[in-house]
Order: sequence, then structure tokens, then C-alpha cells
Amino acid sequence: MTIPTEPIGSIPRPRALQEALAEHAEGRLSHAELAKLQEQATVDTLARLEQLGCAVLVDGEQAKPSFATYPIAGLATLAPDGAVIPFADGHVRQLPRLAEGPFRYQVHADTYLRDARRHTDRPVKQAVIAPSALSLLYPSEPLAGYPREAFLRDLANEAEADIRRCLDGGAHCVQLDFTEGRLSLKLDPSGALLDDFIALNNEVLGRFIGDERRRLGVHTCPGGDHDSTHSLDVDYTDLLPRLFRLQVGNFYIQLASEPDPERVLRLIAEQLRPGVRVFVGVTDPIGTTLETPEEVRDRVLLAARFIPVDQLGTCDDCGFSPFADDTSTSRDLAFAKIEARVRGTALASQALGL
Repeated sequence: MTIPTEPIGSIPRPRALQEALAEHAEGRLSHAELAKLQEQATVDTLARLEQLGCAVLVDGEQAKPSFATYPIAGLATLAPDGAVIPFADGHVRQLPRLAEGPFRYQVHADTYLRDARRHTDRPVKQAVIAPSALSLLYPSEPLAGYPREAFLRDLANEAEADIRRCLDGGAHCVQLDFTEGRLSLKLDPSGALLDDFIALNNEVLGRFIGDERRRLGVHTCPGGDHDSTHSLDVDYTDLLPRLFRLQVGNFYIQLASEPDPERVLRLIAEQLRPGVRVFVGVTDPIGTTLETPEEVRDRVLLAARFIPVDQLGTCDDCGFSPFADDTSTSRDLAFAKIEARVRGTALASQALGL
């Protein structure tokens, strides 16, 4: 037995792809030409991860506009003035707003998965956006002829289909990105909004059983965009007990950038239940300093003091470029941090006699 290690999702796009995205947005590059560059970037991402010794691969989200908005790319019933997400450095991301129903995904994540699996024989993990995040698309005022309850039913059905198609497509595991979990406690310190998010996600997750559920996971972090976060100042104390109610077999928890990781590990240990695995973050994607394998090893050994090794895994704190236009971290630095995670986790396994 060794300690498993997995990436979270996004990896910075190559410069040529970044330039192509800008040209496509301006109408100077066709969709077919952009898709060709996205495929090349996916192939390069998979190959580099294999070379680093990654047992589980991701496509790096090279073809996604963002981790959150891929299902609604091309949806015609959206307005631009949706929920605003402020980051600590002052910049914001704004979601669109649903203007009329019914709500349907335009793109499913298995599209990316199947494209990736054509280029590798290694296990491929697929990240999907949690339905709780997309629930923020519905406006505060009810839509005529499409009440919120109908929207949530449609959303749950679409989210289930997104996950199930990835499982059927051969995903090693399917990871729900739940960055809005921690943010919700900033928006509503009472925890009522978080409880609503957990209930909605469990409405979907409860439709999966047995081996399906063991292949599901959820990722939480304080956001990571342009070297800033939206909720790092929100304490884990109120989040983790609710997070572990989610009906999944794997939890991916940001930890490397926490000021007091030992305290968070104690909280995790209090909530840990049999049959689940906790992947702790051991590299900081928005940190400019490259972690050494020895630093990663020591972070893993600390985690092993609180989490049984047969329930322990490692990951990066977050994706390196969750939004396609984020160039704050270089592609080479991202791969170097991934290499440190892989090597450091192996060193920890050796130190533990695994």
C-alpha cells in the first residue's frame, strides 16, 4: 500500500492557447482552430503528468472556459448580471443570471473525459461543478412561469446526468468542485445557505450507490484566482462538520495554505467516518514558492498523525487555473509543484513503511 495522490483539475494553459482564446473571443479565430489547439494542450498536459509519475491524470481543463461555467457555455437564456464573487485582492468574478427556463446543460463533462481518454491508458479523473454552485444562477426574483422549485428539480437532474455520464465514460473518479461551500459562510454566517447547498448536493449524490459512490468525491477550498482567494478568512470549524455529511467516498481538502494545518487536521479527525478517504492539500497553487519534496513529505507525515494511512491521500490545494484567462501561475511552475507532490508523497509512504 502507498498513499494515493491526485491532482484537483485545472493546469495553466500554454501561451499559444491563451493567445488563441483571446483571438477567438474577438472573432479572429474559428471554433475549429481553437478546438485543435485545445486538443494539443490536452495531449501535452496528459503526457507531462505521465512523465512526472502521476498514477491518476487530469486533462487540466484545457478546453473548459472555467471550472464553473462549462455546462452553460452557449446557453442563450442567460443575462450577464448574476452573482458577484469578490476576491481578497479586490478583483471580482461575476456569474451570469438565468433569464428564463427551462434550465438545461449545454455541455456535459464526459465530453472532456472521452477526449482525454483517447490519448492515455492511465486512469483519468474528471472534475464537475457542484449543483450548489449553479443554483446561484437563479435570480432573487422568481422567473415568470419557472419557479425556483422547478429550476432546482431540473438542475438536480442535469447534475446527476453530468456525473453519471462521466462514470459511464470510464472516469477513475468524479470530483465535485464545491468552492462555494466555504464562501457561503461569508455570505451567510448563520450557515443556512451552506445547509441548503449540502441538501441540494446530497439530493443528487443520494442517487448513486455502492461502487458509484466510492468513485465520487468533493473538493473544498477558499477559491484560487489571480493569486487571490475569496474565503480564506472563513474558519473551517463551521464548514467541515457539514462537508462530511456529503454522500461521497472521497474528500479533497485545501490544507497547505492554511495558517494552522494541525488544527484543521484535528477537525478532520473528529469528522472522519469509516469508508471514506481524505486527500489533504500539500501544495499551494497560488503560492509563488516551489515546495520541495521534503516539505511535502513532512506535511503528509503530519496528516498521518491524525488520519489513518489507509484513509489518507494527497492533492494540490486547488486547481492552478480554474478560469481559462488566469495566467498568474506559469505552466512550468504548476508542473514543478505537481512533481513535488508526487515525489513528496512517495517519500512519506517510504517513511511510514508502506
